[in-house]
Amino acid sequence: MTATPTLTVQDAIDEVGFGRFQRRLLLVCGVTWAADAAEILLIAFALPAITAEFGVSRAAGGFLVTATFLGMLAGAWFWGIVSDRIGRRVGFQLTVLIFAVFGGLSALAPNLATLAALRALTGFGLGGALPLDFSLYAEFLPRRNRGRNLVLLESFWALGTIVAAGLAVLLLPSVGWRPLLASSALAAALVVWIRRRVPESPRYLATAGRTAEAAAVLTQVAETNGRRLPPGELATGRGRQTSLATLWGRRFRSTTAMLWVAWFTISLGYYGVFTWLPSVFVGRGFTFLSTYQNTFLLAVAQIPGYLSAAWLVERWGRRPTLATYLAASGVFTYLFAVADGTAGLVAAGALMSFFSLGAWGALYAYTPELYPTEIRATGMGAASSLTRIAGALAPLVGGLLLPVSLPAALTVYAVAFLVGGLVVLVVGVETRGRGLADTAGADSSDDDRVALQT
Repeated sequence: MTATPTLTVQDAIDEVGFGRFQRRLLLVCGVTWAADAAEILLIAFALPAITAEFGVSRAAGGFLVTATFLGMLAGAWFWGIVSDRIGRRVGFQLTVLIFAVFGGLSALAPNLATLAALRALTGFGLGGALPLDFSLYAEFLPRRNRGRNLVLLESFWALGTIVAAGLAVLLLPSVGWRPLLASSALAAALVVWIRRRVPESPRYLATAGRTAEAAAVLTQVAETNGRRLPPGELATGRGRQTSLATLWGRRFRSTTAMLWVAWFTISLGYYGVFTWLPSVFVGRGFTFLSTYQNTFLLAVAQIPGYLSAAWLVERWGRRPTLATYLAASGVFTYLFAVADGTAGLVAAGALMSFFSLGAWGALYAYTPELYPTEIRATGMGAASSLTRIAGALAPLVGGLLLPVSLPAALTVYAVAFLVGGLVVLVVGVETRGRGLADTAGADSSDDDRVALQT
């Protein structure tokens, strides 16, 4: 009598392959990602109008950006831990609901203090949505071309950036900042309704000991893709109860240190440059309209940056792609600072945008692959929280240095990119072609086995 084969969740997902289910999930997560990008960047575009209406200084207005990032910091920590404890699906829905409600209310704020509080609450939802989207999407992807598809999800950020710049040009001069802030909240409200049909991650269910439910989700995915699951029994080890301390245990210490440095430095460089980008163009003598037009061009340059990174992470590998793109971001950030003339400035800025957003895509693909399911969302949330700390500090660095010297401010951001690339190159490990781990070494149990197909 032939023994029934035992299959892991990774085996089942690899067999089902990438199909209609994953394409739908990419769109669901991608629209959220674009709305998130727009929500973050629209406040930067709206700052001059907000400070003018409320009669406050630029420094006081800058606190709105800081409030948003502080809310995102809390959200990234909170929702990452919660989703590893109670599941991805609850956070997947609630984070976007919070973002939609408080983002919409921000458009009605009567004063700066209320607006800052609402932006912090909006950030609390945003901060959880970003790492959760990648953790959940990664857990439904087969190992073949997983990195490419994760980078493609991150590329929706460029779409949100382009939309934000376009809306700023269309709405700010005519109807003001309030409809501008409301626009991305409306998109998020639509996504809340769509997300109701996304199932729980089968990887989470399996590591939580809910193997029958995991098998049912895998069957749903297979049917949506027009495939059949292979015959066998689904069996995975039960996950351990983990905490933030697990990230700094012996097994994950170097990985966590490398990721935290990478996330902090890329965020310091990116948010430092793009928060002050309109001010940089104005300081170089550009008009209001041409400033946003050039910002729009830089956003368009992000798309080929993502696409090239999506190709390279599968052909060349995650680690060399990320390290190279970070280093190139640093080089072109510095050239952007010292460029003479419109052509040189825009060309250097476009290449800076190309490589920095390609680096973002590679980092978002790389991070969830480095942690097992039982701690993936916690690790992703903790790493992404470093972007909120750096995002809060980056405008302050620019505020202090830009009045003194534009090259000095942008050189700080350039060095940040270079440091991140060096750390990834020296400490990082390659994950291309590997299956996602579900537990940190727990053995499978016969009691957890459920037939996938009879």
